[in-house]
Amino acid sequence: MKLIRKLLFIYSSFMLLFVTGCQSPHETHEAEHVYQVTKPLVKTMTLNDEYVCQIRAIQHIELRSLEKGYLQKKYVDEGQLVRQGQILFQLKPNIYKADVQKSKAEVEFAKIELENNQALVAKDIISKTESAMSSAKLAKAQAELEMSQTHLGFTQIRAPFNGLVGKFGDIRIGSLLDEGTLLTTLSDNSKMWVYFNVPEVKYLNYMGRKQSNNSQTVQLRLANGAVYPYAGTQEIMESDFGNTSGNIAFRATFNNPDSLLRHGETGTVLWPKVIKNAIIIPQKSAIGILDKKYVLVVDNKGVLHEREVVIAEEAPNIFILKSGLRPDEMYLLERQNSLYKGDKIKYKVIDPQNVINHLDLYAN
Repeated sequence: MKLIRKLLFIYSSFMLLFVTGCQSPHETHEAEHVYQVTKPLVKTMTLNDEYVCQIRAIQHIELRSLEKGYLQKKYVDEGQLVRQGQILFQLKPNIYKADVQKSKAEVEFAKIELENNQALVAKDIISKTESAMSSAKLAKAQAELEMSQTHLGFTQIRAPFNGLVGKFGDIRIGSLLDEGTLLTTLSDNSKMWVYFNVPEVKYLNYMGRKQSNNSQTVQLRLANGAVYPYAGTQEIMESDFGNTSGNIAFRATFNNPDSLLRHGETGTVLWPKVIKNAIIIPQKSAIGILDKKYVLVVDNKGVLHEREVVIAEEAPNIFILKSGLRPDEMYLLERQNSLYKGDKIKYKVIDPQNVINHLDLYAN
């Protein structure tokens, strides 16, 4: 029995050694990962400051009745383009025509009376004073005639300038209009004024660019996201900052040859600014902690060092740095949760231009 047990033990040991010898040694370490690093891209860029804006016609007025009377006729329709001097509305002129005829008769009577009195003065029958009074009476009658003709003219409402007719007020043919009743609006849309508010810091930057003789043209992005095809010119600004907002109002002028822009529209002013020798990194390379941004700088030995960077400008997918990273320094392209400062890595350097080209940028 002891012999059998001894033989079984020898057999088991032999089989264990055989199986162990047939297996490959287990690798305890995975292949070391190679991380992508790059350097900041340095180039001149044009970015846009964006401001919500209100679009206004250079002339936009309300047309109101200047006299009381019945609306006799409308010569135009809403949205119609009209020319300066064109008749838009007609009030019944009967009463005002009668006033004109009455005033003309009074002028004729005053003329005859003056001629008679002048003849009597020549014969020393009446004094020169009476003749002078007749002359004054004629002047008064002529003034009243001009007034009545003016009132008659007010029964025809004409366009004071070229423009588009707006929505009609609550009026119909035959409506009795009081003096001052709103008829419609009229807009001259040949050029448009675009108003937008600029914070104090941006205003100071603008003044610096202005002194450098940089272009002051702006673009306009419409409500549907399309950029208006014609550039505008920044012209004036208000004299004061708002007490509560800290902003100052600017105005830009845009030509509107296709009549695309209308009074009351909204949009976004795109004010370009040129940044020379901008130091650019992808946003994905930085991590935010509270209000600060950090990148992992990689030295020549592959050791990671955490570095705070100060952001000067932000654009889609990129940061433009104010400080914190030199153009010749390498940094980790994408932050990894498994990496910390002091870690040593193997790395591969990626060309900065290729990095930026693969980002979804609109900046030049």
